[in-house]
Amino acid sequence: MRLNFDTLLNRLATGAFAVAMAASMADLAQAEDVKTISLGVLQIGSDQVYPPYDYVENGETKGLDADVMALIAPELGLEAKFIDTRFANLISGLQANRYDVIASALYVTAARAKVVDYVPYAKTGGSLVVRSDDTFAPKTPADLCGKRVGNLKGAAWVPQLQNASDTDCASSPMQIQEYATSAEAAQALLSRGVDVVFDDAGVSKAAVIASGERLKITSDEILFPVVIGLGVKKGNVELKNALEHKLNELVASGAYDEILKKYNLGMPSAEEIATSLSN
Repeated sequence: MRLNFDTLLNRLATGAFAVAMAASMADLAQAEDVKTISLGVLQIGSDQVYPPYDYVENGETKGLDADVMALIAPELGLEAKFIDTRFANLISGLQANRYDVIASALYVTAARAKVVDYVPYAKTGGSLVVRSDDTFAPKTPADLCGKRVGNLKGAAWVPQLQNASDTDCASSPMQIQEYATSAEAAQALLSRGVDVVFDDAGVSKAAVIASGERLKITSDEILFPVVIGLGVKKGNVELKNALEHKLNELVASGAYDEILKKYNLGMPSAEEIATSLSN
C-alpha cells in the first residue's frame, strides 16, 4: 500500500508528537519521583555574596554552585531556583523547609553531618599565587620559608601555615601577614608588599582573572584540601540519592570536569571525604 504525501506527513507528525509526549511524561515522572517543596522546582539555599562560588550578577545567580545545579537539576526534571540566605542561617533554613538543598560551598564536617546529609561534589583548599613577572614559583608550603606570605584574616589554613613554618623553616620562618579581604591580599602582592599569597583555590583563580593575568598560580595541587558538599535535610534519602546518582553520572561522562577546571577545584577522594566526616 502506498501512502500519499499528506498521510505520510500526518503519521510522521503523530509519531514525533508521541515521542515528545513520552519524553515530557518521563521528565514529569522523574520530577514526581523526587519530592520537593514545590512541584517541579528544586529550591536551593545559597549565600550569594561569596564569589566565585556564589554571587549575583545582573540579577542572576552565578558561580560554582549555579553551574553545578544548572547541570544536575534538569537531569532530575526540575527547575533550579536559588534563595539567597546568609551563611549562618543556611542549615536552620533547610531544617525549616525554606529550600530543598544547600549549595553554597558548604564544608563537610563531622559536626554538620549530624544535622544534614551531604553529597560531596568538590574539594577546595589553598593555592599559591605570585606576580606573573616573578621567578619565584612555590609549589608547597615548604617553599615559603623566609617569604612574606599574604593571607585572608582568620582563614582556616593560617594555623596550618604557621605549623608548616615551625616544622620546616627553622631559622628562616615565614612572615605571615593577614588582610581583611582576599582582594586586599592580592593588591598587596601586586604592590610588592608580600611575596606570595596563599588563598582558597577558587578565589585564587578569580584573582588571577581579575588582575588581567598580572598574577599566576604556581602550586600544582590543592593544598590543605577541604571537601565541600551539597546539604540535604537529614533523612531526605530520596533527594540525596537522586543528587548523588546524577552527580556520579556527570562525573563518569566527563561533563563535570569542565566545571572543576573552571574554578581550579578537584573531586574529593573517598579517603578525603571520610577524613572530613571524622573531623
